[in-house]
Amino acid sequence: MIRRPRIEQYGLIGDMQTSAHVCDDGSIDWLCLPRFDSPAVLAGLLGTQKHGSWQIAPARLSAHSATAAVAERRYLGDSLVLESIWRTPTGAVRVLDFMPSRDGAPQVIRIVEGLSGEVEMFSALRPRPGYGRISPWIHEVGGRMVAEAGADALWLDTGVQQVEKDGVIVSSFSLTAGQNVAFVLSWSPSNAAAPDLPDPQAALADTLAFWQDWTQQCTYDGPYREAVIRSLIALKAMTYKPSGGIVAAPTTSLPEEIGGMRCWDYRFTWLRDASTTLAALLGTGYRQEAQAWRRWLLLAVAGDPENLQIMYGIDGERDIPERELPWLPGYENSAPVRIGNNAKDQLQLDVYGETIETLYLAHQSGVAHCADTAVLHQRLIEPLTQRWQEPDEGIWEIRGPRRHFVHSKVMAWVAVDRTIRLIEAGALTMDLGPLVELRETIHREVCTKGFDPHRNTFTQSYGSKELDAATLLIPATGFLPSDDPRVIGTVDAVRRELSTPDGLVHRYPTVGDRAGIDGLQGDEGAFLLCSFWLVDALALTGRLDEAVSLFERLLTLRSDLGLLAEEYDPVQRRQLGNFPQAFSHMGLIQSARLLHHLLALRAPAPVGIPNVVSSHPRSSQPQEQGSTR
Repeated sequence: MIRRPRIEQYGLIGDMQTSAHVCDDGSIDWLCLPRFDSPAVLAGLLGTQKHGSWQIAPARLSAHSATAAVAERRYLGDSLVLESIWRTPTGAVRVLDFMPSRDGAPQVIRIVEGLSGEVEMFSALRPRPGYGRISPWIHEVGGRMVAEAGADALWLDTGVQQVEKDGVIVSSFSLTAGQNVAFVLSWSPSNAAAPDLPDPQAALADTLAFWQDWTQQCTYDGPYREAVIRSLIALKAMTYKPSGGIVAAPTTSLPEEIGGMRCWDYRFTWLRDASTTLAALLGTGYRQEAQAWRRWLLLAVAGDPENLQIMYGIDGERDIPERELPWLPGYENSAPVRIGNNAKDQLQLDVYGETIETLYLAHQSGVAHCADTAVLHQRLIEPLTQRWQEPDEGIWEIRGPRRHFVHSKVMAWVAVDRTIRLIEAGALTMDLGPLVELRETIHREVCTKGFDPHRNTFTQSYGSKELDAATLLIPATGFLPSDDPRVIGTVDAVRRELSTPDGLVHRYPTVGDRAGIDGLQGDEGAFLLCSFWLVDALALTGRLDEAVSLFERLLTLRSDLGLLAEEYDPVQRRQLGNFPQAFSHMGLIQSARLLHHLLALRAPAPVGIPNVVSSHPRSSQPQEQGSTR
């Protein structure tokens, strides 16, 4: 029987420099070392277990079974320590999987503990560096097992016997109640000294303490707090600690359609994704992450903001060329498997708006607007004032002809609007008059060219008939008030033309075997972030009960561990796309915050309602003087 785990069957562990995906059959099938964007040393997720995996399971259930799964699994408290409990006819065991915050070599630690009876266990590590392409040299060094290939050395330490068999490091052992065995996989450059022998129990205590301390900083105390905390932990896990850059997702090429070609590498820092993620973190009390991201932005953009890229490497690298890996068949034969991303060269005008919006929110949240940031801000807004009238590839990174996307123009307006606000607050020194005039010009053009009066809706691009879920953000940005008939008409049109029967939202229309407006063949699932945008739009346009209902429906789509991919297939009822997805978890957090705010306003005598910023910075504030609203 062929083993085909669904995306949501995977749990995430990580050390804020890289991560691993642990399936509910006890197999780690994705691990890049030493960084998120490094070549995978375990790549079974995008092929089969022969492309790299590490399974620990009861011996009777392992042997790469297609049906074996843990009886129970969860994260320990508010942490990223994954607990899996196995129950067998002879007894029960639990496995704790985690990656300690790095102080030396990156490590994956797996502690197996006997709970009752006696259970025979099995560990099989099949290291395959180079994205599953290379069979390493496996041998012993000083009583320690090591797998070496090229620049990579993987050290596996444990207290039980290990043998190499056909390129697999195998251990068989039995546990009774109270006994435990630890396995530690460490990475080092092959030309470096062996990493220090680890202390697994001390690492476990330190890891739990780290996550407990971090989550206690969260200021959100509203409804759905468990879901918000789990999403915050996922976002933190996707933050590259040395630089402050945030990956869009820690995987590549998980498909947006099973068997389709929409497979992309998300292990980089998109300005848009990182900006909106930081907004969610800022809104829940995490200023330190905002400061780290601002430094990353300064270093990545450096002295060349006029040539702004939409994405960079996690250390700010500009060169991330896209190529295909033909030896990997892809997740459920969804190909090609890609690494790198050529969308870095696209023009996406909306990123100016998201980036400047986050700088504005950081200032509003008490993160001082330093002199370097002020210079960067000015050098970001200047090219936008010259280029906002150009067509672009837009938020969805189309690989077809450029268009005048409505969302791009709205976010150009946001960039100008937030700049004006910072000037008025004394945080920037710029000539206000031309910017006020430009803000009015952009607004007038969007309302004239991007709106279809016959259908009472904003469209995807100037003159198009197609709709775009990104227009749901219009009231949240403050571009138009939420009670404007054009806003209400747009929300209704998106629900009518882009929603599934159960209320989930597609980004835009696709046309199957023919190339669509994005220049690609194939379809895709409902986009989870867009569905959260609909929650927000419903709430802001006075349909709060409908918003709550849709939000709670979206919560049921999370995995048993509270994780969300990029998309959801409502027909096959499964998650799609790279996993977990920062965009999806950011959307969950922001929707929860907005609902908390509006529910509190509706309740009698609300006290101490937190300020809702980020996705909804000005949805209910008075409109600017002179704007055509």
